[in-house]
Amino acid sequence: MTKKVLVPIAPGTEEMEAITVIDMMVRAGYQVVVASADFEGQLAMKASRGVTLTADCKLVDIADNEFDAIILSGGVGGSEVFRDSTLLIEILRQQMYEGKLVAAICAAPALVLAHHNLYPDALMTCHPSFESHIGQDKWRAKRVTYDVNHNLLTSQGPGTALEFAMEIIINLSGKKHAWTVAEPMITLPTLHYQKLGVVES
Repeated sequence: MTKKVLVPIAPGTEEMEAITVIDMMVRAGYQVVVASADFEGQLAMKASRGVTLTADCKLVDIADNEFDAIILSGGVGGSEVFRDSTLLIEILRQQMYEGKLVAAICAAPALVLAHHNLYPDALMTCHPSFESHIGQDKWRAKRVTYDVNHNLLTSQGPGTALEFAMEIIINLSGKKHAWTVAEPMITLPTLHYQKLGVVES
C-alpha cells in the first residue's frame, strides 16, 4: 500500500527543507499532501527566503485523514505558525498517540514539539541555536536523531535536509527502498549511509 505523508507549510517555512522533503517523498513513490497551515487559509505563501510555496489544500480540509508520517519543516516564522495552530497541534497529538512517525527539522522540534511538550521524554535534535529549548538532557548534537521509543525523527537544518528525508524513507519503507531513491540522484555512499546499512562500507 502506498504510504501517505503530510507536509504542512506556512508563511516563513524554510523552503530548502520543505522542497527537499516533498521531492524525496515523491521520488519514494509516496502520496504527498502539502497542506497550508496559514491562519488566513491562503494556499500560496512566501517562504523564509522569499520563494513562493503553494499548498495542495488547507490543513482543515485533511484534518480527519490518516497519514503514515507528518513532516514539519523549519524556519522560525513557519514554525511559529505551526506552534500557534491549534488544529495542527491536535493532528500531531493524534499521530503521536497512534505511534505513527512524526519528523521535524531545524526550528520545528524546538518551537513546535518542545514548546507543546509533545514528547517530554524523547531524545531529539534541532538547529543548534535552539538547543536550550530542548534541554541539555534530551538534545543530541547529531545531524539526524531518531528516537525509536517514540517514533520521532528530528534533524538540524537546511544542510541536513537530504539526510533527514532519507531517514524518513528508511523508516517508512526500509533501507533497500531508500537506496533505490538515493542511487539515481548520484547520492554518494558516504559514511553516513554506510552506518545506516544502506550501502556496504
